[in-house]
Amino acid sequence: MRTDIVSKEFPPEVYGGAGVHVAELSAVLAELSDVRVHAFGGPRDLDYATGYPELEALADQNAAIRTLGVDLSMVGSIAGADIVHSHTWYANMAGHLASLMYDIPHVLSAHSLEPLRPWKAEQLGGGYALSSWAERTAYEGAAGIIAVSEGMKRDILRVYPQVDPERVHVVYNGIDSSAWKPNPDTAVLDEYGIDPDRPTVVFVGRITRQKGLPYLLRAVALLDEDVQVVLCAGAPDTPEIAREVAGLVKDLQQKRSGVVLIDTVLPREKLTQLLTHATTFVCPSVYEPLGIVNLEAMACGAPVVGTATGGIPEVVLDGETGIIVPIDQVDDGAGTPRDPEAFVRDLAAGLTRMVSDPERAREMGRRGLQRAVDTFSWKQIGRDTVEVYETLLR
Repeated sequence: MRTDIVSKEFPPEVYGGAGVHVAELSAVLAELSDVRVHAFGGPRDLDYATGYPELEALADQNAAIRTLGVDLSMVGSIAGADIVHSHTWYANMAGHLASLMYDIPHVLSAHSLEPLRPWKAEQLGGGYALSSWAERTAYEGAAGIIAVSEGMKRDILRVYPQVDPERVHVVYNGIDSSAWKPNPDTAVLDEYGIDPDRPTVVFVGRITRQKGLPYLLRAVALLDEDVQVVLCAGAPDTPEIAREVAGLVKDLQQKRSGVVLIDTVLPREKLTQLLTHATTFVCPSVYEPLGIVNLEAMACGAPVVGTATGGIPEVVLDGETGIIVPIDQVDDGAGTPRDPEAFVRDLAAGLTRMVSDPERAREMGRRGLQRAVDTFSWKQIGRDTVEVYETLLR
């Protein structure tokens, strides 16, 4: 069986969870079948991966138009595949068109949904209408859809009611526990002036509405002054949210010590150190289909304080591997809390509970590490994905 995977991201050009997923999944599938990866960008080092640059003729067009141009350039190379598997709206149209062109099943993995990220209109302008159209067309035409959590499956069926529930399969994201594991080194703590003897909250994520960083920063103001917070936050979606976050961080730094902002992408060696030495990891997202960052933290032995949204409660077991913070969200697609101040208070309360009992936090971290290793291995996820393929080829 030849499987062609289409994705915007693939190493070394990875900036989010979908890119991590494609890299790990393709490596496992390459051991089980003939796999070929088609990704945006320049040439790749792996012999089964091909890069596709943006078309020069579209260089002055909206980002969504440039994306569709890359999708079109991929289609011809998919000829001869038995199945095509696309990831995110960026590549969904390549999979959809190849399916029509070559009469092969198109499977897509749902990492997020455009209608549930309306703030992207700020980022894409009119291109948001195009990205939404491309995603909807692909979802309604796909032979199979892989949701990364039960929460994501519910969202798909709610947002795209034309989709047959029988075509939606749940296969979780995974974690490479040989790479993400406890790292006792403390060099990164010294580098950024982080006190190993103070309780520490760590956040890792892009500066986007989805990740809920402004709510976290307001919650930090309610924590005991002895609590440190380390923010590995970069790649802002828009200048507006960049300014909002910068203002909140500056205000915190003027009022309390131990607020560390790291706005560069840390290599895994340094990130595992931060996660290993964290009292708790925090995931304040208002939209999170699964949250690979939570798995990465758990694999390093950190308990998680996370929002009760999307797939987070399926990964983080409340009271066992972390604390789930309630959130009552407006049904507006953006995940906005109905009462933002209540969410901020509840988030602060969850963090306070965790950092106030270090031994309990360590025990949750130990359980989380075991759960990450036992339940979310990429080998199992690869086998589950192949099973989905096989059901469509019978």
